[in-house]
Amino acid sequence: MSDLRRWHYRLSRADGQTWALMVAVDPDTFECRSPAPEACEWTALARHQCPNCPLDPAAVPLCPLAARLAPVVGAIGSLLSHDAVDVEIEDGARLTRGRIPVQVAASSLIGLISAVSGCPRTAFLRPMAWFHLPLATEEETIFRATATYLLSQYFTRESGHEPDWQLAGLKQRYEELHHVNVAMAARLREAG
Repeated sequence: MSDLRRWHYRLSRADGQTWALMVAVDPDTFECRSPAPEACEWTALARHQCPNCPLDPAAVPLCPLAARLAPVVGAIGSLLSHDAVDVEIEDGARLTRGRIPVQVAASSLIGLISAVSGCPRTAFLRPMAWFHLPLATEEETIFRATATYLLSQYFTRESGHEPDWQLAGLKQRYEELHHVNVAMAARLREAG
């Protein structure tokens, strides 16, 4: 196994309080290795299970995404979403810094973890996670998602299959992702 790809998120408030969170991804499988999943009441698969979730709670007791997000909630869940924090995100090749609201930093971190969490409905985001752009704007995310999908369709065509140049599959995946986001918001409200 090759070296893990790591992103180090560091948040600090003006009062000197700091938080450090690290996401590590296996380069061979694109699976999340850190943060480790945590079992809590709100991470049980059957609790607020997404209506489009293909997983069986009898076979998979924890929601893969919620269990991976539990350490993040534990670390920064007590912060107010609008509080400004200084953030540094280091991925080995670059360092991204800013003074931003907690919700912007959390959104970036949650987006990365979501893609590599093992959730079947976020798996299509794995290639984007490998090229994670910390603190990306909505416009940048739309560009990256569309470009990634179109590149996959090029390879689909090259392998002799029919490509989806109209982006119908991407639209469907984002509609499924909406169900995940709604259910995850319910879980996070419960956790917070």
